[in-house]
Amino acid sequence: MPKIKSHSGAKKRFRITANGHVMHQTQGRRHLLIGMSSNRRRRFLKDNKLNTVQSDIIKALLPYAR
Repeated sequence: MPKIKSHSGAKKRFRITANGHVMHQTQGRRHLLIGMSSNRRRRFLKDNKLNTVQSDIIKALLPYAR
């Protein structure tokens, strides 16, 4: 059987942890940062965890991710 291709957009946007959680970058971290407080900007540094329904969809798009 040939290998299944991973979704290239999902590869760039999501990562799967060792425990199987799907992580993504916080939205709002690209531009217009100068008007935000430093506390708010620091909060955006953390990655967020997807819920179970959405993470099942992403795991189907990334068949070989852990």
